[in-house]
Amino acid sequence: MKQTFLEKGKYYHIYNKGRQDENIFRENENYAHFLRLYEKYIDPIAETYAWVLLGNHFHILIKTNTTKTSKPLHQYFSNLFNAYTKSFNKRYKRYGPLFVSPFKRIEITSNKYFKNLVYYIHNNPVHHGFCERLQDYPWSSYGSVISVKSTKLKRDKLIGFFDTTGNFIDYHNKKHEWEYIKDLVIE
Repeated sequence: MKQTFLEKGKYYHIYNKGRQDENIFRENENYAHFLRLYEKYIDPIAETYAWVLLGNHFHILIKTNTTKTSKPLHQYFSNLFNAYTKSFNKRYKRYGPLFVSPFKRIEITSNKYFKNLVYYIHNNPVHHGFCERLQDYPWSSYGSVISVKSTKLKRDKLIGFFDTTGNFIDYHNKKHEWEYIKDLVIE
């Protein structure tokens, strides 16, 4: 798949996995550290709408900001992955790349694609057998979306794609054909 440059003001599905399917998250602190680094490197250049972190891969739905940046947008993601890899390597006494390079990014071009991607992201832990109910998985944005607690996630804008929180929950509770959804969101 040809990699596209990230452009300002557009929605993207960002995803990656460990090289040779290696786990990139081995324990809870790994997940938490990745999210701290994500906040440091990505929050300044993008709005986050949905995310999930799984053992050997992750998916994120963002909209890039339109503000001027000091470097190309993809460089902020590279900085995130490099910082995480350095800390991961140090913690587990390993060396070399952790992630497949380059990271994948697909522009989101329609509301239908957006909604299907949100479903795909949030249902990934169920599909891969990490949990039976998506609301039980702790390393996903689903809980933040349906919560009333403060979040940096663009909850109100996300819910706007579904009209109401109830519609958002209903959409996630419907049994969508997984392979159909996967084919729509992973080109």
